[in-house]
Amino acid sequence: MYSLAIHFYAFIIALISPFHKKARIMRLGQWKTNSILREKIDRNAKYIWFHASSLGEFEQGRPMMEKIKAEHPEYKILLTFFSPSGYEVRKNYNGVDVICYLPFDTPYRVKKFLNLANPSIAVFIKYEFWGNYLQELKHRNIPVYIISSIFRRDQLFFQWFGYPYRKMLYCFTHLFVQDDRSAALLKEFGITNVTVTGDTRFDRVLDVRNQARELSPVEHFVCEGGKEKRLTLVAGSSWPQDEEILIPYFNEHPEMKLIIAPHEIHREHLMYIESLLKRPSVRLSDVFHDQSLAEGKDCLIVDSFGLLSSIYRYGTIAYIGGGFGAGIHNTLEAAVYGIPVLFGPKYHKFKEAKDLIKVGGGFSVSDKQSFCEKMDELLTYHEVLEAAGESAGQFVNGNAGATDKILRIIKL
Repeated sequence: MYSLAIHFYAFIIALISPFHKKARIMRLGQWKTNSILREKIDRNAKYIWFHASSLGEFEQGRPMMEKIKAEHPEYKILLTFFSPSGYEVRKNYNGVDVICYLPFDTPYRVKKFLNLANPSIAVFIKYEFWGNYLQELKHRNIPVYIISSIFRRDQLFFQWFGYPYRKMLYCFTHLFVQDDRSAALLKEFGITNVTVTGDTRFDRVLDVRNQARELSPVEHFVCEGGKEKRLTLVAGSSWPQDEEILIPYFNEHPEMKLIIAPHEIHREHLMYIESLLKRPSVRLSDVFHDQSLAEGKDCLIVDSFGLLSSIYRYGTIAYIGGGFGAGIHNTLEAAVYGIPVLFGPKYHKFKEAKDLIKVGGGFSVSDKQSFCEKMDELLTYHEVLEAAGESAGQFVNGNAGATDKILRIIKL
C-alpha cells in the first residue's frame, strides 16, 4: 500500500509538472540524480549520506556535516534534498562533496540510488521517514540514524492502524530525539535504541551568531548619525497577517524603528508593506548602494535573502512571522542574540517556541490587541525587556551540544 501511494504521488507530480513550477523543478532535478552520482561519487571513498527534506532540516543537519568534514577527513559527504526549496537554495553549498535530489521512494529507484551512492552510513534529519529506503538500508546492513527528531502521539506511527508505518521506526540503527516525551512514547512501542540529545539547531544558530556578518548599512540605520542605537523591532519572515498587526503599532510609536524582512520579497508584497507604512521607509538594496538614503528613515525593508540571521543582532525585540498561517519560522535565529522573541498563536508544534515561553524569553500573541499589550510592556519597563532578552539568550546557550552528543554515540 505504501509503495503504491508513492507511485501515485510520483505520477501526480509528473502529470502536473508542465503547469506547476515546483513540481517541474523537482522532476527535472530527480532526472539528473543518477548522472550526478555516476559522475561525482568516488567509488573508492566512504560516504556518509545526509538526507534533508528542505532548507530547515538542512540547517539542523549542517553542524553535524561540518564537524564531520573538519574532524573525519576519511569520510566524504553526500547530501540529498526532497524539496526544491532546499536544493535550489543550497545546491552550491561547499561544505559537502555531492548534492542531488532524492528520487521517489519506490523499490526500483531506491535500489538504483543506493547502488550508485553506496553510502557507508545514512543520516535522516527530523521528520524524514521513507519506508523503502529504510528497509533497503537495513537489508544491506548500512547503519541508518535519525537526528533531532520529535515524536507525538497523534502521528501516524502510533495509531491503531499505523503498524505498517511504525515498521519504519524499527529500521533505524539509533534514533536521536529532542525530548524525553519522544523517548518515552517510542519505548511504549518497544523502540529502545533511542537517546535524548536535544536539537542540533541550537548548535547551528550559535555558529551563525559567531560568524554573523557586520552589515554597516543596517548599523547606520539603527544608529543614525553615529548616535546611540535606537530601540528597534526586527520582524523576520513576516506574512501579510503579521504585517497587519505590527506595522500599525510601529506607525503610532515614533520612539522605535522597524526592520522588516518579509518571507516573500516579490514586488507586490514589498509594495503592500509600503502601503501600510505611515512613516518614512527605505529598502535595504538601496541603502547598500548609498547609506545616506537611510538618514531620516524609520523603517528598513529587507528586500534580499540570506541576511536575516545576521540582521537580528541589530534588534532590541524580534517578531517571528508565520504564526497566523501554517506555523512560525525560526525563533532561535533571533533568541541567540539575547533579545525577546514574539510570534503568533500557531507555535504548538515547535518545541523550541514552547520552551522559550516557559523560560520567559518568548511570547505568543493571538491578535492585534495582545501584540500591542506585550509591546507596550516591553517598551515601558526596561527591566522586563532586559530580563526577557537574557532568558532567551541563556535558553539557546544552555541547550547547545547535541551535535557532539550524537557523534560520541555514532563513533565514526
